Amino acid sequence: MTKYPIIEGAEPFYFEGNEIGILVSHGFTGTTHSVKPLGEAYHKAGYTVCGPRLKGHGTHYEDMETSTYQEWIQSVEEGYAWLKERCHTIFVVGLSMGGTLTLYMAENHPEIKGIVSINAAIDIPALNPQAFEADPHTRFLDSAGSDVKKENADEIGYDKTPVASLKELYKLLGIVKNDLPKITCPTLIFVSTEDHVVPPLNSTYITENISSAEKKAITLENSYHVATLDNDQQIIIDESLKFFKDYQ
Repeated sequence: MTKYPIIEGAEPFYFEGNEIGILVSHGFTGTTHSVKPLGEAYHKAGYTVCGPRLKGHGTHYEDMETSTYQEWIQSVEEGYAWLKERCHTIFVVGLSMGGTLTLYMAENHPEIKGIVSINAAIDIPALNPQAFEADPHTRFLDSAGSDVKKENADEIGYDKTPVASLKELYKLLGIVKNDLPKITCPTLIFVSTEDHVVPPLNSTYITENISSAEKKAITLENSYHVATLDNDQQIIIDESLKFFKDYQ
């Protein structure tokens, strides 16, 4: 099997700071590039930050084709373990499928202090793998592209999506959706009003089905799916920093 190098700009990032840790996860077919501005802002505010590269991401879509949802979870778990060695308090933040993984972490680690989801996914009908199973010869689909409203702010990611990976994604979405009531920690939910990848109703469903007593949804009026690189980036940074301060 071909070994592909990591794409420049898609490397994992680790920033040492104080004893409060922030785990930041990128999304499906994406890279750490999409969430690094958040990581840098959190570190500037004093926090210890980890942005893991999900298995099969940031190299080549043929790498992704052979990775599983369990390996994506493991990538985040490894980042969490890195933070636990250094921090007494940990928050988790995620974009898109990174938001899904953030929800997964809260479902399985009740000690997490709080979570921030950004256009998180639990159901994406347009990407349901059943729609592509009729043609067994289809291995890759064209990716939706960088869904960013801001000019010249493209996300580093794959231009193809493996059908095998869609099947893995849907396994993860089903598990996380079923376990949403397990989430009890404070939760901040960002949702773009116009998102061409994950329907905004995903965030509505998440808000209504988690068990957290303290939860807040913030609408992003001037960004598409990759809001972390879009016009509302500063709103996400400012509001999440306020959230960490309120609940640390």
